[in-house]
Formats: sequence, C-alpha cells, structure tokens
Amino acid sequence: MVTAVKKKAMIASVVGIVALGVGAYLYGTLIDSADAYIDPSDQTLVALGKKVYANNCAACHGAKLEGQPAWRIRQANGRLPAPPHDETGHTWHHPDTVLIDIIKNGLVPGVTAPPGYVSDMPAYGKLLTDQDIVAVLAYIKSSWPSDALAAQKEVTKASSGESEKILR
Repeated sequence: MVTAVKKKAMIASVVGIVALGVGAYLYGTLIDSADAYIDPSDQTLVALGKKVYANNCAACHGAKLEGQPAWRIRQANGRLPAPPHDETGHTWHHPDTVLIDIIKNGLVPGVTAPPGYVSDMPAYGKLLTDQDIVAVLAYIKSSWPSDALAAQKEVTKASSGESEKILR
C-alpha cells in the first residue's frame, strides 16, 4: 500500500512538472508574439530613438525622415539614394524583423535586398544596441499616419511566424 501511494505521488509530480513546463513554454510564446511589433506609442522609446536617429541616420535619410532627393533614381554609380522613412517611402511596407535586420546588417543581397544589389546602407549591428535599433524604429513609426502604421503592423504580424522575434 505504501508503495502504491509513493508511485501515485511520483506520477503526480512528473505530471505537474510537465504541465508547468508546457505552461511556461506557452506563456513565453504568447509573450514573444505580443512583443513582435515595435509600438511607437512608448514616448520614452521614441525620445531615445529620435536622438539615435539624429546621430546615426539623419545624415543620409534626412533630419525630417525625408530621404535624399530623387531617391528612386539610380545614381551614376548604380546605387539608389537613401529612401525616406516617412509615409512617402516604403519603410512601412516591411515587417519589423526585416527593418531590424537591415539596420543591423545593412542591405544584404539575396537576404534584405535583391541579388546583386549594391547599397550605401552600412551595418549598425556593432555600433547600436538592440534597444537603440528598436528605439529608432519606434521614432520612425511615430511619424506615420494611422493607415500606414496599421498596414505595417499587419505586415509585421503576418511575418512573425516566419522570422525570429524582435528583441525588446
């Protein structure tokens, strides 16, 4: 009888540990999914992003996110000028994971750019922290009208199953 009680207690313990592990995994998955979108309503994050943008991005992409003139026309060297990050550009067409990858690694042909594409976009992965990158994107997104922001949020949500989760 004592052995049967010990056996039941052991089984109950194992079931409890497994249930706890499954619960922790599911909770982590839900939290990661919620964090997969960079929310521009965090004013502290936006303020940091504005400073980081001014120091690292504005020289090419413009102090007001306007990009370089004639950004859709190739220069003599075959490269495109820096695009705007306001609503007139295409930044809002891309999910957050792609935007983070471009900032961290630059435009990589066959990954974040068409094969053979040459760009002046440098990699900032060794210069900026993950938090700086998220802040820059929050700042950029804070300038978009609600329809562009909603469209970009949908693109980000749709891609969240295909890409790694965004660091916060």
